[in-house]
Amino acid sequence: MEPEPPGGRGVIGLDEEATLVVVDYGAGNLRSVQRAIGAAGEQALVTSDRRDVERASALVLPGVGSANDAMKRLRALDLVEPLRAYAASGRPFLGVCVGLQLLFDWSDEGGGVDCLGIVPGTVRRFEADLAAGRKVPHMGWNSVHVTRPDPFVEGIADHSYFYFVHSYYAVPTNPADILGETQFGLPFAAMVARENVVATQFHPEKSADLGLRLYRNFAVRARGTATV
Repeated sequence: MEPEPPGGRGVIGLDEEATLVVVDYGAGNLRSVQRAIGAAGEQALVTSDRRDVERASALVLPGVGSANDAMKRLRALDLVEPLRAYAASGRPFLGVCVGLQLLFDWSDEGGGVDCLGIVPGTVRRFEADLAAGRKVPHMGWNSVHVTRPDPFVEGIADHSYFYFVHSYYAVPTNPADILGETQFGLPFAAMVARENVVATQFHPEKSADLGLRLYRNFAVRARGTATV
């Protein structure tokens, strides 16, 4: 999928008091995320403006493509420090696919790149195993073992299936940050949760009703922390 160009301030029903922001840095799976948030009954602002990130009540960092290119775009838009400050503020933060990988300290992708450093750990590339029929990227539906209770996974049965497309996987420094695990030659972090930050390696917006349930769960938390 070709990355979508940064769109500035695109509105999907804007509430001036309590805004759920989807960060548009030119690499996000924005149209699918828009539809999923709308199907979850929520309002969102799609934006590349750092002022909107700073005032958001809840934030979604989506992503497709490479972590290296994504960090270049975030730097060019002057969004790196606002994203770090937002995560430190305690407000709800959701990363999706590359948006999960960007949360970590470092990714091996593209020769290596410093990422946001919000969740301690690194991002590594899967090893293909053709003899075992395992090709990279990891693509398609796979089950997720929920490792512990969390409001984000309320109503999600253990070993439910979600849709993945990725060649790299995150390795949190603290295993307690792992919220869900999936097997692809080795167990890897399919979901992470650390304080106010949650993230999925899979695409909830491509994962049918269960994916929409995750967006609803995130929105419930966002409503609970909004200042109105």
